[in-house]
Amino acid sequence: MNRAERLNAVLALLAESGQLEVDDIITQLDVSAATARRDLDTLAAQQLLTRTRGGAIGQTVAYDLPLRYKKEQHAPEKQQIALAASALVSPGDVVGLCGGTTSTAIASVLGARADIMEASPNANLTIVTNALNIAAQMAMRPQVKTVVTGGVVHSRSYELVGPYSDVVLQQVTMDIAFIGVNGIDPAVGATVHDEREAAVNSLMARRATRAVIVADSSKIGRTVFATLGDLGIFSTLITDAGITPEQVAAFTDRGLEVIVA
Repeated sequence: MNRAERLNAVLALLAESGQLEVDDIITQLDVSAATARRDLDTLAAQQLLTRTRGGAIGQTVAYDLPLRYKKEQHAPEKQQIALAASALVSPGDVVGLCGGTTSTAIASVLGARADIMEASPNANLTIVTNALNIAAQMAMRPQVKTVVTGGVVHSRSYELVGPYSDVVLQQVTMDIAFIGVNGIDPAVGATVHDEREAAVNSLMARRATRAVIVADSSKIGRTVFATLGDLGIFSTLITDAGITPEQVAAFTDRGLEVIVA
């Protein structure tokens, strides 16, 4: 386990209970006490947690989320997808993140990267998002420039939707956008439950040089209500090892690069 993966594992442990002791890290991650304390200090410096005597507690904003985020944010498959997504991002990039549990996991991974969190007179990363929880999470990091779209808050997902979102997205370009979906099928394409989310996600994808679908394998072959449009607006699908070789071949035939996390 490298340092970035270890830091995210610490955050995952912290998310389970909201409080973590040094001894818990030593036991769960099989590291020394010095390494555990150093990791906690690093995460505290990045404002991802608050240090206590002998451990840490979570930052309030990271846990005041709808139930869907609390329950699913740190699922192993989503965490691996988030790490694979982070590997596509370079310091200085402009990154689009829509709402959803997988995008939230990506934001957490990016926020724990040492090269992005390094002190700098200029922003090391720009995040464009319509997700209020991601915006709040990134706003604590002075090394990240956070751009929030306008719109009406969707209470289920904390996403800003509606025509006001278009006003901002039409004025920006992104190097890469990560789009979470509720279903992805080679024939139908990417789909989500809400047509307003679909419209914003589709526009964000089209404003990016590289648009990437991030979806765990349970979404493969599934279709729901609203389509994001032509699958051709996406270049890449990141998923987990649950995808079958036949499914990989079907997406590859549609022109998608498939990254299995």
